[in-house]
Amino acid sequence: MTFVLKSAVSALAISCGLAVLSAAPAHAYTLMDMLRGDRQRSQSTIFMDQAPGRPVPRGAVGPGGSLGGLDPEAALPKVSGPRYYTYKTETLQFVDTSKFADPAVTGAVADVSSSGDAGVEPAVQRRFLAQAKVRANADVAKALEAYYGDSRNPLVWIDGSQVSEGAKSAMAALADAASVGLDPADYALQAPNIDPANPDPAARDRALMQFELDLSAKVLAFVQDTVRGRIDPNKISGYHDFQRKAVNLAPVLKLARMSPDVGAYIANRSPDSPQFLALKAELAKLRAADSGTEERIVISLDRSLKPGDSSPEVANIVKALQKHGSEKLKTDHAATLAAYAGSSDYSPDIVSLVEDFQKERGLKSDGVIGQATVRAMIGGDSNASKIDKLVVAMEQARWLPEDLGSRYVMINQPAFMAYYHNDGKEQLSMRVVVGGKNNQTYFFDDEIETVEFNPFWGVPQSIIINEMLPKLRSDPNYLDQLGYEVEVNGHAVASSSVDWYGSTDNVSVRQPPSSDNALGELKILFPNSHAIYMHDTPSKSFFKRDMRALSHGCVRLSEPRAMAAAVLGTTVDDVAKQIATGQNHAVKVPQKIPVYVSYFTAWPNKDGVVEYFDDVYGRDAYVDKAFDATTKARGAQI
Repeated sequence: MTFVLKSAVSALAISCGLAVLSAAPAHAYTLMDMLRGDRQRSQSTIFMDQAPGRPVPRGAVGPGGSLGGLDPEAALPKVSGPRYYTYKTETLQFVDTSKFADPAVTGAVADVSSSGDAGVEPAVQRRFLAQAKVRANADVAKALEAYYGDSRNPLVWIDGSQVSEGAKSAMAALADAASVGLDPADYALQAPNIDPANPDPAARDRALMQFELDLSAKVLAFVQDTVRGRIDPNKISGYHDFQRKAVNLAPVLKLARMSPDVGAYIANRSPDSPQFLALKAELAKLRAADSGTEERIVISLDRSLKPGDSSPEVANIVKALQKHGSEKLKTDHAATLAAYAGSSDYSPDIVSLVEDFQKERGLKSDGVIGQATVRAMIGGDSNASKIDKLVVAMEQARWLPEDLGSRYVMINQPAFMAYYHNDGKEQLSMRVVVGGKNNQTYFFDDEIETVEFNPFWGVPQSIIINEMLPKLRSDPNYLDQLGYEVEVNGHAVASSSVDWYGSTDNVSVRQPPSSDNALGELKILFPNSHAIYMHDTPSKSFFKRDMRALSHGCVRLSEPRAMAAAVLGTTVDDVAKQIATGQNHAVKVPQKIPVYVSYFTAWPNKDGVVEYFDDVYGRDAYVDKAFDATTKARGAQI
């Protein structure tokens, strides 16, 4: 029994889950109830667990917690998390062109070719603008209708009876959409083939007006996409949570028409944050390398290379570090790199170089070269795979604020790292553990508000039902023996007195502060609907692993005291004093700090060097599918 209890404590200590965000007991109605549906439905279909022929009252307390001869494995309920969706593209509607014709001219001139008045020609052309057909999303359609519905606004892309130079500049900018991670196919457009000798001005004007409206729709779509992203992340999965950006399209066409370089105006609408520009530069470099001019370094190891070993691959290892190592790494080890003469010995100076490289990349810094280290050394994936990751990362960067702020915390789940930035510079980084594949951490942004010391752990319903309930049905004393506090309808009871065959809807469980509390010494709160936060953990060994998707969804910090001190604007010593009181208490941060709980498989480090990470949850593939669906829907314009 002692071994079983210790194992249980260990298992629970590494849990985070969708826990409540305060020291108060877990509430009966949780986020998981909302995910499953309304309260009444969850009570009747999720928590109600009856043995054959015997109804069990929900939340009932039986004498001594007797199981009444029921099978402990009978019909155990389960709580499941969010799911991934088949991406549904935004609705495209026909633009209402009925008010695009100039009422002062409509019907006044039957044949522009015989009018002899060149000044009236643009107004006459607008008769055909009212006949053009274009589909667009609601925002783009609204902007088009507002601009062309005002007869005082001149045409943007037509100069007399031909396509303007501004239109050609705009089309060139749209054709270069791939450079900023967008798909040129979404904005592709052919200029009408106008024959100056064409005797049919009506056919000419009809083609020009269709082009006018088409190009305006493409420009507006590009501006919207490059600011907020092509796809709605919330339609990818329940693990994505973003307020989609509103893009002001109203002035775009006027500014494009007045711009001396409309192509530059359009191109300059793309994000220009340091992170986005680093991704953009890396994308250009890799696409150039795809031409076959760049040598690919291969490191072939049939087993891990350890300090003191010898291998002919050491030469390729050094070559890879010279190519993919940061400038700081190459500067710090300049003497080693200069002195290397092709030896096969994995010598101490090369080991030191590798250890620092591993530390930079968030790998276990032990000098042992395994497959994870090799992958990092050779730049990870093929160029094609890296390019795909960059395009996805540029899309995801658009979901976040363009300016992340001068002070913020960035958690990158695929990197298993957290970074604290202050005054625009990275001042702290540390390993983290994030949710496992079945308990994924969400992708969202929020604000850090509080640090709680010596926290209670309010056990979420998902863990009570999925993990504790099977044990409690076998041994109702389970939680009493672990020292957990149990309440039914807000009243403290013994674990052994609860009928664990009833509903847990009104049952709350929490673990008091202790040395083996699942949240450790502290937690850092940014209240959100997913009940995700950063926290300490008694299970330190997980931080030694390279793959650290191991929690129930929250983010465990390898250096929680350092992070708490950073966000509180204090010292680690002061944080230690707060913990030493042994009392549960919370401290507000002096100023709310943005936190980005992000998911980037490609992202620049503090030196601006883009690093690549494994897609631990397989999310990039869903983004790619959304890209494909969007391009297909847009291609079916009419």
